[in-house]
Amino acid sequence: MTKKTRTILFLICLFLFILIAPSVIFYSQGYRIDINPPAGGIKITQTGGLFLKIVPKQVEVFVDEKLKKKTDFFFGSALIENLLPKKYKIQIKKEGYYPWEKNLEIKEKEVAEVKNIVLIPENPNFSILTKEVKDFWVSPDERKIILFEENEKGWALKLLDLERNVKSHLIDEKGISREKVELFDLEFSSDSKEIFLEVGMEEQLKYFTLEIDEIPPVLTESKKPSPPFENALIYKTVRQDIYYLNNLGHLFKNPSVAKGEDEGEAFIDYGENLTEKPFSIKQETEYALEIFPDFVFLRESQILYQFNPNSKSFEKFFEPIKDLKISPDYKKIVYFSDYEIWILFLKDKSNQPQKKAGEKLFLIRLSEQIKDCFWFDSNYLVFNAGDKIKIAEIDDRDRINIVDVAEFANPKIFWNKNDKKLYVLSDENLNQSERLLP
Repeated sequence: MTKKTRTILFLICLFLFILIAPSVIFYSQGYRIDINPPAGGIKITQTGGLFLKIVPKQVEVFVDEKLKKKTDFFFGSALIENLLPKKYKIQIKKEGYYPWEKNLEIKEKEVAEVKNIVLIPENPNFSILTKEVKDFWVSPDERKIILFEENEKGWALKLLDLERNVKSHLIDEKGISREKVELFDLEFSSDSKEIFLEVGMEEQLKYFTLEIDEIPPVLTESKKPSPPFENALIYKTVRQDIYYLNNLGHLFKNPSVAKGEDEGEAFIDYGENLTEKPFSIKQETEYALEIFPDFVFLRESQILYQFNPNSKSFEKFFEPIKDLKISPDYKKIVYFSDYEIWILFLKDKSNQPQKKAGEKLFLIRLSEQIKDCFWFDSNYLVFNAGDKIKIAEIDDRDRINIVDVAEFANPKIFWNKNDKKLYVLSDENLNQSERLLP
């Protein structure tokens, strides 16, 4: 090969290098030629990406109807790179599960994240745990269920131990009195070791405590539960703090009782008065305090008020309220009426993009009455509307993914976070689902 030929080859290679190298560098940095941008024409742009984390693992991810990847075995996640900036139809599929679908926007030099996707099993199996049940109550630790059974001989309370799957007798109507006894209310103690009964007998209200951890259970008559101070209308204990509303409408925090110097006389420190403007108390009206991190609520019948620390007063928040519950991660509250479900974000970092503390999200409105609602996990809800039991996500980017998992006649439901099973009372049968989360 002559020197001239070598020089020509060198110049050709140099030219190709100068021509190709920038393209390779730009490509490695995510630059692409978009021949169909939203504004039309041709545009050089940088790509974005999509990160997904999904339960269960090893599911298929489709982008604009094309299979892109499967999530990994260990973490259930997938990263899809080099996507041109635009909206994509994302679908998650796995045999035996309802699919998940959402249109997500990919932006230049950004990775869109959806870290809390849960696929719901199709047609989960339910089995009958026990029959002839009129009502049930679940303990705070979610390891016990009190069953209310009734026949021609009267009513009885049974204990269902979920960990051992053992049903045992607690007490029946005749174990309280030979006279006719009506059960009006039942509540668990905070440690799940006792239940408090409110009953009607001989035209009087009476109160009893039943120690259910004892063998046999021990029944003792008790007084009507009352606030710790004479002027307290209602109170709530949260960890080390005590809040109470007095009968003049003032909210106090952390009262205490101390001994005086003279003959051990007791005096009361009523604690910190949080209110400047008292709340107007109505006679013969039911009140309840709901305390969450940095948020205090007061329920007056079906009206929910929020305490405003700036004005130091209660302000109307939602009506008509049916119930409200905090999420397992303590970052969100679900509150709902007969036909609507809302979310309140308690913290900025709530696993929901661009949601800030105090922000409210209207989730869904239904034509059938909502009977109860529970947190399925920290990003999904399970509730029953009419006879249908539904599970819905709370990610409001694009449409809400919601599925019907079961249908029972007039169901009363409970979602157990311990065993990840759904309990349904219908036609006097207490049903238990298969495990719905890994």
